[in-house]
Amino acid sequence: MHCPFCGKTETKVVDSRLVAEGQQIRRRRECSACHERFTTFEIAELLMPRLIKADGSRQPFDEDKLRGGIQRALEKRPVSIESIEACINRIKHSLRATGERELPSRQVGEAVMEELRKLDQVAYVRFASVYRSFQDINEFKAEIDRLAGDESAAKELER
Repeated sequence: MHCPFCGKTETKVVDSRLVAEGQQIRRRRECSACHERFTTFEIAELLMPRLIKADGSRQPFDEDKLRGGIQRALEKRPVSIESIEACINRIKHSLRATGERELPSRQVGEAVMEELRKLDQVAYVRFASVYRSFQDINEFKAEIDRLAGDESAAKELER
């Protein structure tokens, strides 16, 4: 590590600790030449798989696009930013956990719908209507009926 003050390469780590809920390591370093101290942060570089679109083209995973779609579905809904970020992190984690270098973009859409179903049912129906290209009111009704059926089944299991 080069010293940002004098440019020498001899530095030593004085202190290390985990930060950002264990996602980063903060290191205090001291330059052996000028004795100035500075802080560095280390994070694991995890590559997201490339996405295979329906037309067969490939493109890199775009977190901003994912966030935008989720935020549009959740517009004017009572869901916190923290919940949205946790949802995005769970989706990214599940995609990385496949261990695949390339995934069909459909898999991302399905993961988003699953997360939205748990987070907010109105947002789920909004997203599903665009994602699945609902053509008429009957398709909306069928999806809402399916959600209502899932809800009543969950209540039965709680009893």
